[in-house]
Amino acid sequence: MRNEKRRARAERRDAIYQEPIHDEVREASLPKKGLVDVPMLLITAALVLFGCVMVYSASSVYAEQYHDDTTYFIARHLIFILMGVAFATFVAMFCTPLFWRDLSYVLLGGSAVLLLLVLVIGSDLGSGAKRWLDLGFFTLQPSEIAKLALVLSLARYMSAHEKQIHSTHRFGGNFRYGVLYPGLMIALIVVLVAAEKHISGVMIIGMIGVAVMFMGGTHLRWLVSIGLVIVCAGCLLILVSEYAQARVLTWWNIEDADPLGSAWQTLQGLMAIGSGGLFGTGLGNSRQKFGYVSQPQNDFIFTIVCEELGFIGAVLVIGLFVAFVWRGFHIAKHMPDKCSALIVYGLSFKVALQVLLNIAVVTNSMPNTGIALPFFSYGGTSLVLQIFEVGIILSLSRYASHRKL
Repeated sequence: MRNEKRRARAERRDAIYQEPIHDEVREASLPKKGLVDVPMLLITAALVLFGCVMVYSASSVYAEQYHDDTTYFIARHLIFILMGVAFATFVAMFCTPLFWRDLSYVLLGGSAVLLLLVLVIGSDLGSGAKRWLDLGFFTLQPSEIAKLALVLSLARYMSAHEKQIHSTHRFGGNFRYGVLYPGLMIALIVVLVAAEKHISGVMIIGMIGVAVMFMGGTHLRWLVSIGLVIVCAGCLLILVSEYAQARVLTWWNIEDADPLGSAWQTLQGLMAIGSGGLFGTGLGNSRQKFGYVSQPQNDFIFTIVCEELGFIGAVLVIGLFVAFVWRGFHIAKHMPDKCSALIVYGLSFKVALQVLLNIAVVTNSMPNTGIALPFFSYGGTSLVLQIFEVGIILSLSRYASHRKL
């Protein structure tokens, strides 16, 4: 009880905690901790359960062929979900906005160390690019942790230096605090991820960083410049990486690419999407999962959704993600402080971005870069962290404004 009172006094004195992001709640008194946001909880539960159904349907044939057990992947997927739910439940019940602010820089430093370890002792898991730490019983992808760490750290920084970011002094104020320092945070992670030859990771981390900076008040003219730098960095990475060049060339010349080689995954995915029609072939009745779409439970699981459930199923999945992002933004709008609002905005934007990029990849609107579909692709570090991040949103939703959500 004494510790709770001490923490409450610290939160009341904390300028970051008290600073709201929206003018309409600027004068509102700090609300007491209440219940988690039920709509967000229900939307997430629907996505996770829908994902379980599709992971089992998409993976059963592949699992039986390579592991002699149709439940091989779904069993492990459920374990990852339970891990994520356990972590999310704990943080939703006990963690405060002040906790996430204090954790941010520690997590950013830890993720940088893990990314360095990947370069030294990392594993490619047969993908051709070192991106994982193989712990024997579990594989860890540090770039996923880095995304979360960057959102938390930028949210803390942008809220702590709001006055300097909005300063009229260009280079001593809004450039230095609104561009240079947060840009260095982003650059630290981007450089380490680029060293893994992880183009999609560079893209996602760069865009998440720029989005949080924009919502935090960085002037648009500076963000355009940063965007150009990120694009140039991505192009440079492609130029020095034969692995990346092969992916881009296959995408750009898909008609001329080897349909039995580099273009196999993309073409089979498009065939699955096209064969679904309006209502699909029926749940469990996919033909492409019989060795055509390789490892269909992973990045290309949306193609199996389209094939089995058709256009209607695809719209339902997209609709659930739209509801998730809308609710996340709605929660962020009612946060009592800027740091918490930026965290919720950033994590919601992260989900939206990965959904858009995943669908762009499987529809050949961009090169195949290995981007998982949140809550649907077969579990691992990304799934556990996605559910954990929902736990962060729910923990912050308990401090939302007294206005009706």
